[in-house]
Amino acid sequence: MTRFLDKLNALLDNGRAPLCVGLDPNPERKPDRYPDLLSWNRAIIEQTTDLAACYKPNIAFYEALGREGYDLLQATLAAIPNHIPVLLDAKRGDIGSTAAAYARACFEVWDVDAVTVNPYLGRDSVGPFTAYADRHVFVLCHTSNPGARDVQWTTDWGLPLYLRLAGRALTWGEGNVGLVVGATYPEALAEVRALAPDAWFLVPGVGAQGGDAAVALSRAQNSDGRGALINVSRGIALADDPRAAAQAIARQLRTAPAAPPPSPITHRLRSLALKLHDLGCIQFGRFTLASGIESPVYIDLRRLIDDPAALAQTAQVYAGFIAGLVADRLAGVPYAALPIATAVSLETGLPFIYPRKETKQHGLARAIEGSFAAGEQVVVIEDLVTSAGSLIQSIERLRGAGLRVEDAVVLIDREQGGAENLRRVGVRLHAAYRFSQLLDILLDAGRLKREQYDAVRAYLGRDAE
Repeated sequence: MTRFLDKLNALLDNGRAPLCVGLDPNPERKPDRYPDLLSWNRAIIEQTTDLAACYKPNIAFYEALGREGYDLLQATLAAIPNHIPVLLDAKRGDIGSTAAAYARACFEVWDVDAVTVNPYLGRDSVGPFTAYADRHVFVLCHTSNPGARDVQWTTDWGLPLYLRLAGRALTWGEGNVGLVVGATYPEALAEVRALAPDAWFLVPGVGAQGGDAAVALSRAQNSDGRGALINVSRGIALADDPRAAAQAIARQLRTAPAAPPPSPITHRLRSLALKLHDLGCIQFGRFTLASGIESPVYIDLRRLIDDPAALAQTAQVYAGFIAGLVADRLAGVPYAALPIATAVSLETGLPFIYPRKETKQHGLARAIEGSFAAGEQVVVIEDLVTSAGSLIQSIERLRGAGLRVEDAVVLIDREQGGAENLRRVGVRLHAAYRFSQLLDILLDAGRLKREQYDAVRAYLGRDAE
């Protein structure tokens, strides 16, 4: 727990609304009733000290004043009661010794509890900040401005950049990384929350930029009703009565609707499901399976190799599961899962191996391709699971080589006993979709007729008996 969260949670535990008050002293907007900028800041603090759960000075307004601005920032920080956390809105982003110097300025010179950073330069631009384990770091993810679409919505192998960032940034610290997600895009808030269920969000854009405080909180908060700080700057600082303005916003936040129940099917999974249907990975009709059983549905995820963007999006889904697991390397199950395992390896940076279906009789006669050491933890990658017979065989080969296997990740669970069979051998199954969920998505999208839907559900139910 960081110093920032210690202070914040103590205030929230005592009934305070998750209101973050901005302290952005723009000389051109200073109300005439305040003789100077410090008086303005102090008045805002004094009138909101029993309402604010956090204060957020934006360092740009202080730096713009030169030396006097630094004195103003120091005096402003001194005026904030010590039990209220301070988040310095600095949006720093650089690498090496420069990033380390920025981090020292924020956390040692200004001694703030949290800071915002720009992740454009990647992990090594954020690391010097997260190295201060007792402080919190809020990474820009999806901002409130109209120009956010120019870069943040850029599609990177089938996924908007801001969603890729949300999944990666949280791995750049040890529980002290949060995300900045703007209030003006409520659906983006919900999507990022689905990817980052436990992270704290800083949510700017309420008031002058048009975001609704209650709507933003309902989309941003986690299942415990926590996890989001709603920032208001001009809406309080420029009000005729800053205290009354802060009270009104606090009331909105206290009466905000609860977060909707988390759906296991996000927009990302829904779009991928439709892409699987477009590629012919899921087909409906009359098919004879390898077992000789006739089936009304046929799933062939090998067709993912026809669409690199869909394969990359699939790898992102797998990576989301793997981020929460212990893994030294991945193991792909031949043969359909090998392209997927390769893509997941590229996405996660984890090396992968695969057990051969048959041991080579020439060369090194290896039963498992790839380098590994006994005792390593392996997460098994499979495309789908039915009864898990072939998957369990691969797991036994891996365990026979001294590897530890406790988790298997698949795209589709056909709900025909695989999860139970894996549990019996000590392996947890993580599936992006239960097949019944895929059917629901395709039915809702008009890709599947009701009679086909009923026939497949009956088929699944019969095999589960």
